[in-house]
Amino acid sequence: MDKTLNRKDLTEGVVWKKLLIFFLPIAAGTCIQQLYNAVDGLIVGRYVGTVALAAVGGSSAQIINLLIGFFVAITAGASVVIAQVYGAGRTRDVQLATGNAIAVFSLLGLLLMAVGLIFSPALLRLLRTPEDTMADSILYLRIYFIGVPFILVLNMESNMLRSVGDSFSPFLYMVAGCLANIVLDVLFVVGFHWGTAGVAIATVLAQVLNMALLTAKLLRTPEPYRLSLRELKLKGVYLRNMLRLGIPSGLQSSMYAVSNMIIQIGVNSLGTVVVASWAMSSKTDGIFWAVSNALGAAITSFIGQNLGAGRRDRVKLCVRQGMILAGVITVFLSAFILLLGRPLLHILTEDGAVIDTTFTIMTYFVPFYFVWAVIEVLSAVLRGAGDAVRPVVIIGLGICLLRVVWIVTVFQWFHTLFILSMCYLASWLVTAVAMAIYYRKGSWMKRSSVILER
Repeated sequence: MDKTLNRKDLTEGVVWKKLLIFFLPIAAGTCIQQLYNAVDGLIVGRYVGTVALAAVGGSSAQIINLLIGFFVAITAGASVVIAQVYGAGRTRDVQLATGNAIAVFSLLGLLLMAVGLIFSPALLRLLRTPEDTMADSILYLRIYFIGVPFILVLNMESNMLRSVGDSFSPFLYMVAGCLANIVLDVLFVVGFHWGTAGVAIATVLAQVLNMALLTAKLLRTPEPYRLSLRELKLKGVYLRNMLRLGIPSGLQSSMYAVSNMIIQIGVNSLGTVVVASWAMSSKTDGIFWAVSNALGAAITSFIGQNLGAGRRDRVKLCVRQGMILAGVITVFLSAFILLLGRPLLHILTEDGAVIDTTFTIMTYFVPFYFVWAVIEVLSAVLRGAGDAVRPVVIIGLGICLLRVVWIVTVFQWFHTLFILSMCYLASWLVTAVAMAIYYRKGSWMKRSSVILER
């Protein structure tokens, strides 16, 4: 066991300070990413129109969340492997696992690109996409899928750097990508009048820039996780452990996406204004989801390194202090969204019906985000501990299955936007209670260990 790693160490120091310092760049990066998502909505809504806004943020977004989200979630499995062996000081394992992860996700990205280019029209029709948005949706999806190999690699590289304690570099390069996206949005849509295609091309080019900067960083670093072209190969032990942890995360992401796609069918049945409003609401309250996901990513890496180093005392402290941090963040952001939501909507669109409907949707969700915070923290802890299957079962039943049942029963009986929205609150409550019970049993801690058993 090599203990000579020059670590960005999460296994020493005051827990809450380490967690906060590590979390802040991730949160800042995801907020900036939400900013350029909002810029997409602003430019599409104002310069292309409501139909194009529905095309970019409606069924297209659900398909992206399903297919790309599955593989991006698998990168979380790879990052847990790297975090634990890094925390344990296993230098050679860090090097080999890094090269293996980049090779795997490069190949998966090419495969997914081909699937997306071929099957985009069929998937959109399956979701009963409104006919007036179909052409723009197909065009947007096909261009987006061309960039998928770059998107998967940059997510893997970002997660890998965070897993070894470097949350600043991914933040810095994300800023560069976001700024490029904004400039290209204005150039292609406002300047060249490329419409929906311009938004998609700008997004892809920004992701390519982000990935190029991350790759250059990994090729130059003197740290053990330096990317070596000679190590870009598939090795069974690393691949097996990454997939063992990553596939359950991918299935969880896919279950979310499938349930949301079924919900999107319900949204589509309520008309184009509701479709555009549903998409707009995700851009307006996206800051909460971005920060929540950032906290989850920080906790996962923190737990992974400390379990790898055998510091279980710090794991328990991280859970308690992470829950407090999540509560403070949730209260602050919920108040911010509700107070400033309507003014922000007037910036994003001039359609009064869309503004009113979007704010109504937000009032159904935002006051209950504290319930989601419990799920986010506990699931992040379990991921970092390498407990991959049982949390997925809990989430699969409590969130995904419950939402589907709700849509095919309750929503069919009471066909309103309010009833559609309430499936989220019901699923959050059930899942939060189940996750808390499982966490309290403590069996996940007994099974956790440094992985990569040979």
